[in-house]
Amino acid sequence: MSAPPPILDDLARRLADPAGGTRVVRGRPGRAGRKAAVLILFSGPAAATPADLEVVVVEKSPLLRKHAGQCAFPGGGVDPTDASAEAAALREAREEVGIEPEDVHVLGVLPPAHVAATGYDVTSVVGWWPKPRVLSVVDTVEIGAVHAIRVGDLIDPANRVTWRLPMGYEGPAFVVGELFIWGFTGYLIDGLLDLAGWAQPWDPRRLAVVPERFLHRAGRDTGQ
Repeated sequence: MSAPPPILDDLARRLADPAGGTRVVRGRPGRAGRKAAVLILFSGPAAATPADLEVVVVEKSPLLRKHAGQCAFPGGGVDPTDASAEAAALREAREEVGIEPEDVHVLGVLPPAHVAATGYDVTSVVGWWPKPRVLSVVDTVEIGAVHAIRVGDLIDPANRVTWRLPMGYEGPAFVVGELFIWGFTGYLIDGLLDLAGWAQPWDPRRLAVVPERFLHRAGRDTGQ
């Protein structure tokens, strides 16, 4: 397996520092709740700049009871048969969108972050995919679509807003084409861009309503 591009070296080093991971989860320490894991998977050319990289994002099925229609990273609950959170994230990525675990170079792991809306403690596994290919949905019950999003679009301040819900919750969001990435996934992207040193100044006063397509229809799922 080819080594990750040099642009990811600093991110890998900072992920190895417990203080770095704490910066990303930002006051969301695990609470010994149900265990889950997600895979934040980057790909790109060997001489990539941050803007050249892509990251895999899935769009949840609009028929789900929780997080219906929301954008997320591949992942799910940690099973008793999973050797670790890393193994769970890789297994879920294979089951959802066909990413083979042996094709992923793990760069680091974030500390578990509690997601109040689901009760899960989510471990985020950050990886490098040296031989990316076009993905398609494997788990058609859970996943509605899969996207490869340019990190350059996530970095662009013009694509950044603050989402706000009527009950007072708010946080960072990314508007990429027709996609609206918010909630826990938005927090993770925001934190990783900052940790990697790729973030650019943006205006958090730009507010946006979460589009219905990406908002749980019951109105109770904040993505927090």
